[in-house]
Amino acid sequence: MTACRELDVQCLSPAGLHRVAYTEWGDPGNERVLVCVHGLARVGRDFEDLARVLSRDYRVVCPDIVGRGRSARLTDPMHYQIPQYVADMVTLLARLNARTVHWVGTSMGGVIGMALAAQPATPVARLVLNDVGPLLRAEALKRIADYIGQAPRFPDFATAAAYIRAVSAPFGLATESQWLRLAQSSVVPDGDGYRLHYDPAIAVPLKAQQTGTADVDLWPLYEAIRCPTLAVRGALSDLLDRDTHQEMARRGPRAALAEVPGVGHAPMFMDDAQIALVREFLLNP
Repeated sequence: MTACRELDVQCLSPAGLHRVAYTEWGDPGNERVLVCVHGLARVGRDFEDLARVLSRDYRVVCPDIVGRGRSARLTDPMHYQIPQYVADMVTLLARLNARTVHWVGTSMGGVIGMALAAQPATPVARLVLNDVGPLLRAEALKRIADYIGQAPRFPDFATAAAYIRAVSAPFGLATESQWLRLAQSSVVPDGDGYRLHYDPAIAVPLKAQQTGTADVDLWPLYEAIRCPTLAVRGALSDLLDRDTHQEMARRGPRAALAEVPGVGHAPMFMDDAQIALVREFLLNP
């Protein structure tokens, strides 16, 4: 079994310095680097199964975006936005000494990937967008914003695990073992109970922008991308609709398309078939 390393890098926001944690699998000297970035209220360890498989070919790096997991919390919650996350990832790539990378991004991690891939002289050479695209549906954004701004405490792990399973039902995990691992990475001990692993203030910018009143249009960003791209969609997704998914094959980088049956927002790459989708695209141009 491939061992992982828990590391961190210092980054800068307008309010000061903060620490971004990341987990790394594979040979640290491997020049082929894969960066996997999680969704809005998730953590880098979501990619553990994918990382174990792909670490045979890559140095796999899975950050906890600031405000989540082992990373620090920002003093000003209004900086919990895509430009800050992109800036942090550029700092991380400098730490890795990675001139080019392959990128897998789930939901928010995909938006960060799009923003970076759309830049002139981007380091992103291949891009996987997991259940996210250039049009984000308002209803789904509102659903997500409604629960991430809460700060529940749980008296025991069983109660916490039941909550995680309820709010994460669209992930469509297949086994009890998968649900258990998801719960273990989603909460942390807090006194005599448990709390969620992220800063509830990550919801502040979403609420300030009145998320839920209109779809978010990122087509100009998507159309600036030139690297080979794979767009993966959960067949039951409420964030990436089928029409947008199909249009992604005709515009911008003209993405290759894949759909995961029986899953909503978003596929978790915890089973062999989903991992194979990513591996085939990244390693077989």
